Amino acid sequence: MPDLIERRDLVAALDRAARSRVTVVSAPAGSGKTSLLCLWRDQYGRGRRIAFMSVRPEQLDAQLFWHALLGAVYDATGADRVEPSTTPGFDGQAMVDRVLSEIGSAGEPIYLVIDDLHELGSAEAADQLTALLTRLPPRVHAIVATRRLPPLRLHRLRLAGELAEIRVPQLRFTEAETRELLATARIPLPDDAAATLHQRTEGWAAGLGLAVLSLAGHPDPARFVAEFSGSDRTVAEYLMAEILDRQPADVRRLLLRTSLLDRVDGELADLLTGAAGSDRILLELEDANAFVVSVDATRTWFRYHNLFAGLLRLELRRTQNADIPALHRLAARWFAEHALPADAVRHLQAAGDWPAAARLLADHSLSMTLDGQGGSVAALLRAFPARAGARSPELAVVHAIADLDRMHLDDAVAHLAIARSHAGTTASRMVITALELLLARLRGHFSAVVEQADALPSPVTGRSDADIALVGDLQAVALLNLGVTEAWSMRLPAAERHLLDGAALARDIGRPYLEVACLAHLGFASTFRSFALARQRCEEAIALAAHHGWEAEPVIAPAAVTLAGIFAGTGEFDRGEQWLARAERLTRAEGEPGTRLLVHLVAGLLAAARGHHREALPEFAAARRVQAGMAGEHALSARVTAWMIATQARGGLLEEAKATLEHAAGDEFGTAAAVVRLAGGDPAGAREELRKVPETASVPARIEARLVAALAGWELGDKAAAGTLVEDALTLAEQDRLILPFAMTGAGELLESLRETSHAALVADILDVVRGGAPANPLPAGELSPSELRVLRYLPTNLTRPEIAGQLSVSLNTVNTHIRHIYAKLGATDRTAAVRRGRELRLLASGRA
Repeated sequence: MPDLIERRDLVAALDRAARSRVTVVSAPAGSGKTSLLCLWRDQYGRGRRIAFMSVRPEQLDAQLFWHALLGAVYDATGADRVEPSTTPGFDGQAMVDRVLSEIGSAGEPIYLVIDDLHELGSAEAADQLTALLTRLPPRVHAIVATRRLPPLRLHRLRLAGELAEIRVPQLRFTEAETRELLATARIPLPDDAAATLHQRTEGWAAGLGLAVLSLAGHPDPARFVAEFSGSDRTVAEYLMAEILDRQPADVRRLLLRTSLLDRVDGELADLLTGAAGSDRILLELEDANAFVVSVDATRTWFRYHNLFAGLLRLELRRTQNADIPALHRLAARWFAEHALPADAVRHLQAAGDWPAAARLLADHSLSMTLDGQGGSVAALLRAFPARAGARSPELAVVHAIADLDRMHLDDAVAHLAIARSHAGTTASRMVITALELLLARLRGHFSAVVEQADALPSPVTGRSDADIALVGDLQAVALLNLGVTEAWSMRLPAAERHLLDGAALARDIGRPYLEVACLAHLGFASTFRSFALARQRCEEAIALAAHHGWEAEPVIAPAAVTLAGIFAGTGEFDRGEQWLARAERLTRAEGEPGTRLLVHLVAGLLAAARGHHREALPEFAAARRVQAGMAGEHALSARVTAWMIATQARGGLLEEAKATLEHAAGDEFGTAAAVVRLAGGDPAGAREELRKVPETASVPARIEARLVAALAGWELGDKAAAGTLVEDALTLAEQDRLILPFAMTGAGELLESLRETSHAALVADILDVVRGGAPANPLPAGELSPSELRVLRYLPTNLTRPEIAGQLSVSLNTVNTHIRHIYAKLGATDRTAAVRRGRELRLLASGRA
């Protein structure tokens, strides 16, 4: 049935492989090996000499094998057929020489294709075939197809690069090919059902073919796919005949008794079978392509193909049903002893031992959550029947953990109350305290977090190893919650200190997920120092998460949105929007409010910076709604309201801006009030409002205030004061090369009016951005040192070398030395060429200014 489609990419891959001296196609029964050879012969065989033969089932006679191969060679070359005689004293070496002579004298390329080599039961013939394949004449190629790796000694060909292989991964149908097969067979399936069918069959050609045959005319194709498994009659019959019935008794016992596992290693298989040597059997099964696949590089752990596993479980229930609960308990004990609690709980549940499963899950749920397995905890909890799960005091803590993960905070309160009323040990009470700390943080009840942090457990000598480990976990959790709370409260130095301590402790106790969580928030906490440091820490968090496979997990959302904010601040709006899109994907609608507020805030800032004021307002409004649902106040909430007011005013919604301002009070709104005054034609009133902005405000807030004051002064005709204020704003912006405040306030005209400035390079970048370009790379890049980069940024200006030296407060000699190094490193011969090369490398602005 899979022959319905041509699989051009796979056939082309075989044709490329066939250019090697020898090509081995090795895969399980039903993988489409013969179909592939036939398609290749049909599509690429025209004008080629192809000697094609299939080894007959259970071929034990070397003489008959060689006679068949020689006959295929005669058919391909068109030479006069000289039938060899069948004799008792068969000379295999002479036959090898005869075949080599025939193919060598053909005078043109020839391909030997041997299908079903696994049927060759003659060791003598296999040795002779090795001799033939290693002595093939030039322009002669061989393709061998087999279910298992052949007993051919082809290592010299492999080392010489003359051996090509096509294995299971290449032969699997892709999801697109699965859809094409269904369409060609005129079987209507929804996209999700087609994807499920591909996943169930793992792209196995025979499985897809059997499914297509069963689907033809089926009244409910989608239901058939949902139920399709190895227990399907047609699949079961095929696998029984081709795989299971061919195995000796000890191998059958291993396959059946380990089929209830998602993965198996030799030690665990020995336990379930009561025999030794399972490692060897599993390795041999994989080598034989018997639907057994290793899942690690050392070939220690194995799994069974989905459909094969389904058949094995069906056969286990049919033949050894009474043993299944005991097998699950054995597996659970083994997994628990090897620190794999999720697997252990799963097998206890399968055995129906609900009390033991509840105890084990309760003991390990916090640890699993700290290892990034919160989803597994929730799934295991859902597997308990209502009577055993909902009413179990032991599972109350587990319910609370799942509630917190899903942001069902009211449910978490109820479950924590039940857990505390039944907490019988100090350890359990400490766990509940840690969860209550997280609950307060997720509610935005920041003052409660700070108060409860005083209840941090401290190491006590004489405790058990388990107690010491728990204390370490709880300390790290408390440091994370405290640091995050301080970050959202804008107590950034304290947040940085606690998050650094939390990350270090998590690293020491072997909790990488917890370490990533601390580092992801540390980026935001570091913004008060410098954007360069904050960016570096965000990237470290994301890299560590990617190393552990968590790059798509919400745990890195704070780092992603902080990066979006950093790039927004430095005027790299396109990069900011890319990181914002990633942060939005990672931030669940019901996720942590502090992160959600920051996502909406950055989205609003990016839109406003581009002049899209009406698009920015819904984002600021969404951020305010998040704040409204918090028990405490996010320190950025006042800034959100202030930016909303200013954006309303700049977007022509003056009355709406005044209405919003009426409900706002405090020094944080001085700049917003000034923007409203300016928009209403009252620059003098704007100046008065700006006197309320304290010098203790953040750097971006002070830059924005100076720029608005400069705009007011400009309108009042006080151009000298406006120039001084702009120069002050540039000085504040220089360290992190902040561009966002200049773009949001519309200060481009003021910058163009500056006749003299000590920030010529930054001004060029800002003007480039406000005119639709992109700024230069704000961080050192390539081989240029930071000092050389500073000099490079002045080269596009009209300043002379002595003037550049004056701007940088260094000697002319120093500037000349830096310029020589810049020319050498950029491969430039003059100033113009250095500027051009700097722009190509994005070390300089694009030049629109």
